[in-house]
Formats: sequence, C-alpha cells, structure tokens
Amino acid sequence: MERLAPLDVSFLALEDDVNHMHVGSIAVFAGPAPAQAELLALIESRLDQAPRHRQRVRSVPFGTARPVWEDDVHFKLDHHVRRTALPAPGGIDELRAMVARVMAQPLDRARPLWELWIVDGVDGEHWAIVGKFHHALLGGMPGAELFTAILDATQPPSGAAAGIGEGAATTWQAREPATDLALLRNALGDLVRPDDPIATIRGAVTLPLRIVGQTLETARALTSLAGLVRPRPGGHITGAIGPHRRYGWAQTPLDDVVRIKDVLGGTVNDVILTAVTTGFRDLLLARGQEVAGRTVKAMVPVSVRNEGERSWRNRVSAVIAELPVGAEDPATALASISAQLADAHPSSQSVAADTLTSLAGFAPPMLLGLGMRAAARLVRGTEPFAVDTVVTNSPGPQMPRYLLGRELLHTFPYAPLATPMRIVVAVFSYAGELTFGVTADWDSVPDIEDFIAGIEGGLMELQFLADQVETA
Repeated sequence: MERLAPLDVSFLALEDDVNHMHVGSIAVFAGPAPAQAELLALIESRLDQAPRHRQRVRSVPFGTARPVWEDDVHFKLDHHVRRTALPAPGGIDELRAMVARVMAQPLDRARPLWELWIVDGVDGEHWAIVGKFHHALLGGMPGAELFTAILDATQPPSGAAAGIGEGAATTWQAREPATDLALLRNALGDLVRPDDPIATIRGAVTLPLRIVGQTLETARALTSLAGLVRPRPGGHITGAIGPHRRYGWAQTPLDDVVRIKDVLGGTVNDVILTAVTTGFRDLLLARGQEVAGRTVKAMVPVSVRNEGERSWRNRVSAVIAELPVGAEDPATALASISAQLADAHPSSQSVAADTLTSLAGFAPPMLLGLGMRAAARLVRGTEPFAVDTVVTNSPGPQMPRYLLGRELLHTFPYAPLATPMRIVVAVFSYAGELTFGVTADWDSVPDIEDFIAGIEGGLMELQFLADQVETA
C-alpha cells in the first residue's frame, strides 16, 4: 500500500474550479493515423511500464494518513484514450483551440488521473496525441511516464508489425480494494510498530502528536505551493483567473539558440528567458503599459542532472529571475539575465547546451511535473515570495521517436496556470527543435498572440545581433 507524497496531496488540495493541476504535451505525428483498435492494443501492451496509470487515489478514513494509490477495479482503457477530429481546415488555430478546451477540464478524481486524446485531421496529413496527466500521478515515478513507454527509438522495417511486439498480452489483474477498516489499521500501523512492545506503548502515547505531524507535513507542502502564487501588487499579467484557457506556441531550431549563446554569451536557458522577456515586453507595450525600469519575476525550474545520470530524483532545482522587460534591446536583457543566473548557487544553474542536447528518453509531462515540484521546494523558507510567471525548460530526446511506425514530428508542452499567474511558459527540446508552449487565462489574456509574436521576434532580434557580431 503506497501513500501519496505530501507534495502530491498538496497538488490535489490546491485544485478548484479555476486551478487545475495537470500538465500535458501535444505530440504531432506523420500520417496516416492508426486505427483506434491498433492504438489501444499498443497502449495496453505497454501499461505495465507505467503501472500508476491503472491506479486511482483513495482517501484514508478520518484523514489519519495521506491518501493511497489503489488499483482501479473498473479500469477501462478506452475511457482514458479518446478520439476526436479537428474541424476544417484542421490547422494550427483549430489544434490550439482544441488543446485549450481539453486542458480547461479537470480530471476525474474517481479514476486514474490521465487522458490521451487522439486527434485526427491535423493539417490534413498529420494526426496528434494530446496528453493530460495530473501532477500527483507523475510524482516519484521516473521512467514510468506513459509517453516514454509508448514511443520507440527506432522505426520498424517496412512491412513489419509496428510497435506492439513483446508483452502485448498483458496479465494485469486489479487487486481488490482495501476496506476502510484495513486502510485505517494500516495508517495507524505506520505510526505504531506492533512487533515492539516498548515502541507500541511509546507509540500509543505519541500517536495523536504523530497524526498531527502527518497533517502538518502535508500542510507545509500546501503552504509552500500557496506561497508560490501569492499575488504581487500592480500589473495586469497577474490577478484573478477564470476556468477557461488559451494555448499557443512558438518554435525555433535548437541550433539557432545554441549559436546565439555561443556568440553573445550566456546559456541556452538565458537565451530562452530573454525571448520570453521580449514576449512580456511586447505584450505590455501593446496594452499601453509603462515598462521602463520594470521587471517580471519568473520562477525557473532547472535540471541539475549530471551527464550519464539516469534518475531524476532530486535532480531538479529552481532559481528566480527578474526578467528586464524595461530593456530596450534583447542584448541588454540577455546580459542582465546571464548575470543574475551566473550568481546563482552552482546546484541551481540553468541547463547548459551540452546537457540539453545530450538527454534522451524522457517525455515532457514527467519533466514539467518535476519542474513544478522544484518550484514548491524553492518556496519553502523563502519569504516574502511571489512570482508573476513560471518558465520551465525541459530537455527531451534529440533523435526521432516513433509510434506504430509513425514519426513524431513536433512536441509542444503544456503547463498549468495557478492563481494569480495569468501566463506561464513551458519549453521543450526534441529532435533539434525548441518549442515554447504558452498557457494563458482566457478572460484576461485575449492578446496571447502578441506575447507569442514577441517571443518569436525576440529570437529573431538575437539572431540578427549574433549575425552582426560574427560578420564584424
């Protein structure tokens, strides 16, 4: 019987009708799209590699302990793997609108906390998978994320059966759910050891305090997340949010970003943050707001994984960056951001280009979840603490991936909003491409395209500056 970690419980507790704690990704594949039965067979054959995706959250009576993971005895794969089609013409606008609608809906707490939406009719020749995963589902499960399990590193030979292979006939059987009495007994047993009489007596005396301790542990995690989203005075990029979302993306070759940092200095992450800075600057200027001397406070989860390391446990940290939206040119902004992050503790340094381009085999939802956990850890002991936005940067595989023989062409990450943040940015690298996934509140950010155009324009300006330096 495995309990949810305190931070996982806090992600569940933070959810309400406007704050939804799921991350996601949009994967666009070469066509033609496979049949639904073929997709279901593939996913069924690989679910043993992601066992949590057949489990749901079960509360413990009287709140005597944190909830537990429990097999869903009514698990139906086709409830989680759904199919839809874009309306004509099936372009970028239609796909972005579909993603925003799906992500604005909470996951069903009575079932395993994930969904895959198979999307037909993308640009007429492609198809997509929109993945949606709760933070709690991804906690503490490195390597067990579903996208990692269903993607292959090689394309099968022409005419060969693609993707299903060994293990297609799963032998999984749901374990019978525990009774409330068993859950309660197990919870108390975690606090009192019955095989040690002295410890039993001592445990009986201290049991109420230890139950309180369990509660406080979860409360501390919840408080840390609440601190992350404490409102800051002034500005229209933070404030109340509604239940609906807007979503869009920008994309650029990773080599261009690497060249910018090689010529102008800093790291890949510094260049990313500079582009986001330009996005905020252009958005604020388009709204007629004053930007001189202004900064946007961004929480930046970063990888501190060593080369060759396979585990992601405790290998993600975070820094705070003051994005200088008052800077009139991106070179000044880049220098400011580079100086800030260079002064950070070595264990919290941004992802360098060589690390970013050498990682493989990890999918965006898992990495986004790790980034948000780093944010919550950073908040603890940081007072006062508030941020205007979150900018995640997750490295992905640089060699192509395949699903049922179809090549994965693009991957766009999705990060959730949390009051009072109205715009957050998730960045992901895959197969030589860097993508910026932008999530925004529907009601307060009708001008999301100004922000996205600012990111793209900032990258173009940095490339122009790099060209000037190289030709000087």
